[in-house]
Amino acid sequence: MSLFLAGCPLWLGSFLLVILPTAAAMCGIVLVRHWIGFEHLRSNNEVAGFKFATVGVIYAVLLAFAVIIAWERFSDAESAVVHEAGSAATLYRLVGGPEPEASETRAALANYLKLAVAQDWPRMAAKQESREANAALNALYASALRLAQSGGRPAPVVAQVFNQLDGITQARRSRLQLALGIVPTMVWGVLIVGALLTVGFTFFFGTPNLAAQVMMTGILSIIVFMGLYVIVSLDHPFTGPVHVESEPLQAVLADLGS
Repeated sequence: MSLFLAGCPLWLGSFLLVILPTAAAMCGIVLVRHWIGFEHLRSNNEVAGFKFATVGVIYAVLLAFAVIIAWERFSDAESAVVHEAGSAATLYRLVGGPEPEASETRAALANYLKLAVAQDWPRMAAKQESREANAALNALYASALRLAQSGGRPAPVVAQVFNQLDGITQARRSRLQLALGIVPTMVWGVLIVGALLTVGFTFFFGTPNLAAQVMMTGILSIIVFMGLYVIVSLDHPFTGPVHVESEPLQAVLADLGS
């Protein structure tokens, strides 16, 4: 469900996750007032107010914690892409030279970057990875090994070549893992149930001005469900309108002249 919501356009995601639940909450409080009556609800105000303050604080802390964690992992995805691009740019400079093995390695690197941009990003949006990009990375390793065996590079340079290759592999593995989702299913369950209970708690209050109470419930619902929508948007860093771009890799490709 989070993958579907993250992939929706902003207007549709906002409607499904913010506007629709808020409208339901505002209608719900009117129905509860009609069924139970104002006098019965008003008698709960003193006790319910104290308990609601506790419930609200607990859920606010939980929601804020989830938003911060989601944002940090989203930033990790951006950092992984930048690190991958930096390792690729460094590797290209390390394998410069006229030797056939060096030219082959540079071509293999350019091919990998092209496939990562063209195929990995669309696949990551669906929580998958590109087999073609995997094969291209394997070919890049093979060409680097042939370059090392040719003896045309000093040992420290060869070591740096494989350090940068390891950096590319680790960064790619990080972004593929983060594409699967940041927030665990159990945490999603707690966040959703907590949101429903927090908003539903306002139904136990009774104020003489029903319109004002409905508006207050609506404002609270918007704040709570907007927080959830932020987490949904960040949950899959490579999916939907809010996602990590492949521009760092494209910039390296442009530097390579490919």
